[in-house]
Amino acid sequence: MKSPLYLVLAAALTLPFATLAASPAGHDHDAAAPQKIELNAGKKWHIDAPLRQGMSAMHKAVNRTLPLAHAGKAQAADYDAFGAEVSKQVAYIVENCKLDPKADAQLHIVIGEILGGVDAAQGKEGDKARAAGVVKIAQALNTYGRHFDHSGWKSIPMPH
Repeated sequence: MKSPLYLVLAAALTLPFATLAASPAGHDHDAAAPQKIELNAGKKWHIDAPLRQGMSAMHKAVNRTLPLAHAGKAQAADYDAFGAEVSKQVAYIVENCKLDPKADAQLHIVIGEILGGVDAAQGKEGDKARAAGVVKIAQALNTYGRHFDHSGWKSIPMPH
């Protein structure tokens, strides 16, 4: 059973995508094409304090869990706690973050990737996908760091 929080987040994140898909783009793109994150005319998108706080907390959670997952030492409880922490931070961001609509649309792409990683980390794609879920969230956070102006952000080293 999906938690009420997950359903609220899914609804909150789906609406802007539906709006974007329905908006006339002024040029011919396949509507089914996946959203691709972009810079703001070559520059990183501005962020606000709630986004900084939530993303920083997720970064810390990944830095705690990724080494355990990579070493094969993470237990189901570690993954579940990790997924709960990341979900909590996403909920905080969705509730409190106020960005320019274009920046917000870009953020939704990153949040979508993060939520996909949460599902995997929490075992919704099978126990063998849990570590891959942590990696997916780490990759999404690295994408965030490349596209959003979060001063002091450090990329998360990926396991080989």
